[in-house]
Amino acid sequence: MLRAISWNAREVCRREFIEIFLILTVFQITLLGSGSAGNCSLLESDGCRLLIDGGLSAKQITLRLASVGVTPEMLDGVLLTHEHADHVAGLRVLCKKTPLPVYCTRLTAEVLAQDPLGLLPNVRQFPTGAEFAIGDITVQSFSVPHDAVDPIGFTFHHGKGALGFLTDLGKCTKLVQQRIRGVQTLVIETNHDEKMLQNDQRRPWSLKQRIMSSHGHLSNTAAAAELVELLDHGLRQAILCHLSRDCNAPELALAATRTRLDDAGAATTVGVYCATQMEVSPVFAIG
Repeated sequence: MLRAISWNAREVCRREFIEIFLILTVFQITLLGSGSAGNCSLLESDGCRLLIDGGLSAKQITLRLASVGVTPEMLDGVLLTHEHADHVAGLRVLCKKTPLPVYCTRLTAEVLAQDPLGLLPNVRQFPTGAEFAIGDITVQSFSVPHDAVDPIGFTFHHGKGALGFLTDLGKCTKLVQQRIRGVQTLVIETNHDEKMLQNDQRRPWSLKQRIMSSHGHLSNTAAAAELVELLDHGLRQAILCHLSRDCNAPELALAATRTRLDDAGAATTVGVYCATQMEVSPVFAIG
């Protein structure tokens, strides 16, 4: 009897230790800057640090990393969503100083290789739709509709945490919806306010059509609708990103999102934050 009680006590302690360990597991994201002029985020786990895109200047990436206590030498790599300048502009200078591995699809790598400024020194290709590990982070990639050569979204897993990362897509296809189902945190594009875009006098109608098309960018309304679809699948926080500097504003993106969440009865269950171009976001714990 004494042995049974002793074993049970040890088992209870073991389970409590595991629960505490899972709670203390580090899995977090910081948006170093996001908008139509440049995008870069820092994803951190217990044993890995990754940049998602590198569209800020190398100087700005370095300065903003320093503001959260990280140097480029502490990074384990860079993951690319696609090849557009606002997602890769700072990479060549950054990787010249610190030869980080850059993970991207084959077609994206081929486009980057054509740059007259030269090759990135350490490109690691993966097939679109591949699942792989970088350190202790599991990376799942999937195709998204956008006017790039091979644009992708990501879900990231570490411990019990799951993060979805959607930027630069014209619509959430059934594949996209399937892949982000079950994430607790979602970084999602809210590129434009539809009325502001339609009334913009500087953009020709052809460009407006491209932005609003299924291979363009998500509007505030479209992104908010997708968040509502995730309410029954564990979503706890949404980070709005990639706002147009001319055809959107943080208060508009937040209002559209919160209105839809309020209407769905999720006003207090899902936290919402809007990332900006010039400021480093807070650190968001995942899971």
